[in-house]
Amino acid sequence: MLRRLGTTDLFVTPVAMGCWPIAGITSIDVNESDSLATLAAAFDAGINFFDTAYVYGYDGESERLIGRALGPHRDEIVIASKCGIHWEDGKQVKDGRPETIRSQCEESLRRLGTDRIDLYYLHAPDPDTPISESARALRELLDAGKVRAIGVSNLHTVERYEQFQEVCPITAAQPHYNMLQREIEADQLPWCRAHDVSTVVYWPLMKGFLAGKLSRDHEWDPRDGRQKYPIFQGDQWVKTHDFVDKLRSIAEDLGCTVSQLVTAWTIARPGITAALCGAKRPAQIRETAAAMSLSLSEDALRRIETAIQERGEVSSRAAV
Repeated sequence: MLRRLGTTDLFVTPVAMGCWPIAGITSIDVNESDSLATLAAAFDAGINFFDTAYVYGYDGESERLIGRALGPHRDEIVIASKCGIHWEDGKQVKDGRPETIRSQCEESLRRLGTDRIDLYYLHAPDPDTPISESARALRELLDAGKVRAIGVSNLHTVERYEQFQEVCPITAAQPHYNMLQREIEADQLPWCRAHDVSTVVYWPLMKGFLAGKLSRDHEWDPRDGRQKYPIFQGDQWVKTHDFVDKLRSIAEDLGCTVSQLVTAWTIARPGITAALCGAKRPAQIRETAAAMSLSLSEDALRRIETAIQERGEVSSRAAV
């Protein structure tokens, strides 16, 4: 079941736990005890891949929780973190300067309570810093043994991948990808496959919409940041619910949940190494972890593809 990250000796489960929700910034009703229990439940459910970032929490809450919950299992898990974004006055600021990358890495190591980060991503390119400079700083961390492999996130174009790769070897790329947002299939995914770069995707459940648990008359908590996105409003809301209803019918025939169906489809796509599934409660991560043992029939795959074509793709601007 484990899949190799790039050409390294790191092997990960195809479902990874995305640790943004436990940071408690945009997710509601997050608390420390549930977050620790969710991390433990993910490990117990067979997940060995945990994805976090310097900016997941105003004061590194996500990384600190991982260190506390999974410290005793450090040699059994693969930790991915990211650098290049920090908080200033409640807003995220991109900063890919070498000195920032080095200092953020040291702080993440302290928060996680570890001597190495297995997979370390540039979280996003800094428009004011040449990508080659950010890549060079990450290469230095790799050579120093502080990180075991380097990744890139949110680069969006093959040209940027190539610019980075000229300076530092890329083990993994992390773009967004789900049933309705498949832009990477055109160029990024083929490039990664051709260069032995693993693709680890976020938003496989489209911020929870494709989990099938939001009712059509859902009443939003004012603290829930999702309601500001167009996909959760108006005609987009209705059309996506119609799509989810079709997925629900397929899932019922297979004896699984919508979330498991969507996750299983995602990790079965050619070139997809792993999917990041966020969770803030143990039951949520246990559900998506079970997708790793779900096999989709050719008939189910045809029905899913038909439903996707009828719904139509959703632009990044419409979703997030």
